[in-house]
Amino acid sequence: MQPKIIVLDDDPTGSQTVHSCLLLTRWDVATLKLGLNDTSPLMFVLTNTRGMGAAEAANVTREVCQNLKQALAGFDRPVIFVSRSDSTLRGHYPVETDVMAQALGPFDAHFLIPAFFEGGRFTLHGTHYVHIGGKDVPAHETEFAQDSVFGYKNSFMPKYVEEKTHGRIQADEVVRFPIEEVRAGSFDKLMSLTDNACCVVDAENQDDLNRFADELLSAAEHGKRFLFRSAASLLTGLAKLPPQPIPAERMREYVKPGHAGVVVVGSHVKKTTEQLGVLLQQEGIVPVEVDVNRLPEQLSDLLVEVIIKTTEAHQQGKTPVIFTSRVERQFPDITTRLRFGEQVSGFLMSVVHGLPQTMGYIISKGGITSNDMLSLGLAMPAARIVGQIHAGCSVVLTPHDHPRLPDIPVVIFPGNVGDAGALAAVYQRLRNAG
Repeated sequence: MQPKIIVLDDDPTGSQTVHSCLLLTRWDVATLKLGLNDTSPLMFVLTNTRGMGAAEAANVTREVCQNLKQALAGFDRPVIFVSRSDSTLRGHYPVETDVMAQALGPFDAHFLIPAFFEGGRFTLHGTHYVHIGGKDVPAHETEFAQDSVFGYKNSFMPKYVEEKTHGRIQADEVVRFPIEEVRAGSFDKLMSLTDNACCVVDAENQDDLNRFADELLSAAEHGKRFLFRSAASLLTGLAKLPPQPIPAERMREYVKPGHAGVVVVGSHVKKTTEQLGVLLQQEGIVPVEVDVNRLPEQLSDLLVEVIIKTTEAHQQGKTPVIFTSRVERQFPDITTRLRFGEQVSGFLMSVVHGLPQTMGYIISKGGITSNDMLSLGLAMPAARIVGQIHAGCSVVLTPHDHPRLPDIPVVIFPGNVGDAGALAAVYQRLRNAG
């Protein structure tokens, strides 16, 4: 029997390689049962913990796990638990896997598999790489490693584990699955794992993970219990889904004819800023900048201004692009930075509440922005992924009975995915429906 893959996703972008499954923005027992009983082999619980401090992330993860244990009572299928996080190694590791191991274990091993091939992230000879500007760059040499909340100094995965666990797990204790073993077969090695061993896995392409996933599933059938900390590409190998219902180049079919959309950009990473620059040059676009330096003191006035500009653009049949000012503010500590990020995202969701009800689609740029878009801006306890409109960019449909924006596609576009023209390409695929 195919197992149910239960994914705790620290932002809503982990579904970027799959389709036809539910994203849950709430985790009460009834909503979790909705996901468990759905026909899809996998489900996502959007915890948004990457936008929280470590203590809050642990508390949220613990609450989800406790409710899952109740929801799983009497569930008659095997299950696989995945902690989905960033393919550039940012996130609350080992906080979240520690909580999951304590609440849902015991496990024979937990695996770190951050490969995300659509985004140019892969692991080889133990080192995790990010493809940037035509070059494969060790992750610790990228801007992502300088993140003020989740920064790190090592992209050799055993040393990364030692760094993030503060030496609780030493680098030489980490079990490596080198590329040669992944391709030759690792079943016997998987069967030998015990006592929640920490494992890191090489994977250069999707075929590598497809093969490794087959052996993971086989080991699970033989009684092994594994926990995963992964990016999105492992889920492709585990779920084994058929092609998505409507291919990416035809997703305009989901847009009501003649209805323009809106783009909401919250992410501040360099790639997003480059993509935004290209998008603003496209025909039919109206830029609407949100000066975050006016928050929170001038929130009310700023909100009125942004909604007026957005509505005027929409009435002209054009697509407003609402984006936060690009100069990132400096903060005295992590807590202050996270709190300000919540204020900015909350402002953007207030804008969403004021969008014209004739919007044809929404493109949401940034992980935390997209999580808030689904859970707060659109207030959807569950949403179904229909597929990918661009490599790494998922599309969900709002429900038919949504009170304000029914039956429209919402693009979940991660901050650090795609080349400079990717955001403009997604816009072009949705505009001028009819």
